[in-house]
Amino acid sequence: MKFAVIVFPGSNCDSDMYHAASDALGADVEYVWHHATSLEGFDGILLPGGFSHGDYLRSGAIARFAPIMKAVIDAANEGKPVLGVCNGFQILLEAGLLPGAMKRNAGLKFICRPTALTVENEKTMFTSGYENGQEIMIPVAHGEGNYECDDATFNELEKNGQIVFRYRDNINGSRHQIAGIMNEQGNVLGMMPHPERAVEALLGSEDGLALFQSIVRNWRETHVATT
Repeated sequence: MKFAVIVFPGSNCDSDMYHAASDALGADVEYVWHHATSLEGFDGILLPGGFSHGDYLRSGAIARFAPIMKAVIDAANEGKPVLGVCNGFQILLEAGLLPGAMKRNAGLKFICRPTALTVENEKTMFTSGYENGQEIMIPVAHGEGNYECDDATFNELEKNGQIVFRYRDNINGSRHQIAGIMNEQGNVLGMMPHPERAVEALLGSEDGLALFQSIVRNWRETHVATT
């Protein structure tokens, strides 16, 4: 399986994402600059955290119009796994690949610390390595992670099992403690916490590694022929 790590001006977690995919997971991975127009040859797409284009206007609002985003949308529509973390999540929201929007954190302070999450749906291509209700420790680092959506959207997210992760404690004011959601098709996941920063004990937690392993396991089960 080959991953693309999309790099925007202001991305600062791209090397973390590359390390998680390459060194911790042992997968093939390449950086792809935001000016590129094709993702041909890649099986999974990773949008890292940071401050794309300085977070001007709104977080992710400018990156959403980068040339590479058409290819990202096409990959999502083809059913390829697309993971957006932190600023990557914000870009997915701005691009319409996921519903809802981000507001400034409640309290208007940047939050950077390990955070307990609850796995709300283990039956996804991103979470098959976890158990339902499992509590995991994943760090956060964001100032605009307060997820919001209207009642109709929230009801759909709940009904369809699209809420994948919740904060144990509502650290930023997110509606119903939502930390990560996926699209209805189940192949696009956005989350504010950083699983790529929790892939080995040296980093303080290995709880994020199962997410990347789940992606690869799903890909192998659906793409690799066995005899």
